[in-house]
Amino acid sequence: MVGLKITDTATPPRCMESRTAAVTASSGDADLPPDWPLVPLGALCSFGNGVNADKSAYGKGTPFINVLEVITHTHLRAPHIPGRVRLPKSAREAFAIRRGDILFNRTSETQNEVGLAAVYNDDEPVVFGGFVIRGRFTSTRLDLTYAGYALRAPTVRSQIVSQGQGAIRANIGQENLKRVLVPIPSQTEQRAIASVLSDVDELIGSLEALLAKKRAIKQAAMQELLTGRTRLPGFRGKWEKRAIGEISDIKNGGTPRTGVPSYWGGRIPWCVPTDITASQAKYLVATKRNITSKGLASCGATLLPAGALLLCSRATIGEVKIASIPVATNQGFKSLVCGESVEYEFLYYRLLTLKERMIDLATGSTFLEIGKRDVASLHIDLPPRPEQQAIATVLSDMDDEIAALEGRLDKTRAIKQGAMQQLLTGSIRLPLADHGAPTDAAGPAPNPCRASRGKTGTLAGPTAQGTGP
Repeated sequence: MVGLKITDTATPPRCMESRTAAVTASSGDADLPPDWPLVPLGALCSFGNGVNADKSAYGKGTPFINVLEVITHTHLRAPHIPGRVRLPKSAREAFAIRRGDILFNRTSETQNEVGLAAVYNDDEPVVFGGFVIRGRFTSTRLDLTYAGYALRAPTVRSQIVSQGQGAIRANIGQENLKRVLVPIPSQTEQRAIASVLSDVDELIGSLEALLAKKRAIKQAAMQELLTGRTRLPGFRGKWEKRAIGEISDIKNGGTPRTGVPSYWGGRIPWCVPTDITASQAKYLVATKRNITSKGLASCGATLLPAGALLLCSRATIGEVKIASIPVATNQGFKSLVCGESVEYEFLYYRLLTLKERMIDLATGSTFLEIGKRDVASLHIDLPPRPEQQAIATVLSDMDDEIAALEGRLDKTRAIKQGAMQQLLTGSIRLPLADHGAPTDAAGPAPNPCRASRGKTGTLAGPTAQGTGP
């Protein structure tokens, strides 16, 4: 939690500002800058709750902002809003969102996500729902592009989170938000900070778009190459229809008794479905728990060799990884040890395309499970092994490219988080001609939803170069 201390009795109570900056933010124990006064949100904007329509009204009509969109985005645009609702004209006007309005999610399943803010950065008419609070600015002191970032700063978030209430779901109201104190740099510094963070957001957006494109290309390549509709150059051999049970040895798993200490903590990796779903990588390199040789022998599980395909048969049916090490599994698997006629990476990719079919074959009253016989009966078209290896190489190269992009995206998101932590608390100040305190200028309001593109500072990190296809 961020602690805020204000010590300036000469400041008018209505503003609750500290112009001498005796403000302590416990995020990193760093003091806020002396020229960043604290102003309550209630002095900056008015608030209103959203519309609650009849269930039959949803599905068509006006775009409708709900909780998920606010949680997901700092700056909302119309394409981000999938929901629709039919409302009379009076309701559309009463619950309309304008460019520059701030949205807060009023409720959340977790305390840390309650009261997240997003600025609406579009002109398309939209409305907002009953689980969302609208803030409409009545002051020009806060640049509204900057606001989308600033209202998620540690100094602000800690105040909002601490006021969330509810045993099952966290909730926050208008009165809580009105009391939240927001540090306000000068308009020049706000625009400079927003410009830097917007540039990082643009890079994140370009990487996300490129990643989606590469994944779509890979998916299309799998559909073509793994079915023989498209052949790689140099291959003309006949494909044969083979059952999974004919080309692999299917192994069950098991669980040692948990009450026997000598069965646990050994050197044999023991895989459960959450080990599979915890990573997007193709290979399983480690498990959360290990068992001993005694534990393995006690439960009837098999020590699978490296290269075995660990296929989930319960809960997350059809999820699969390649074992990079010898490993045992619990009973939630039907693992495949490939025969000599099949390349395990080829079969791995082919299994990914069979997930829906496996789910259709699953049965069970307590939980769904696909049995060994059903897995064995699945048929695929199998090319000669050299062609299998060539196809697997093509798809593996695509996976490597996607993994590299995912790494860049993760790094860029981490850079953004670090930049927000430093810039929005004043730990790092961008080089400006003037760090003067903001004033309520009588002139025209600044462009509410686009920061000045003229940079006054830069942050180290990946550039946009090389993000094209």
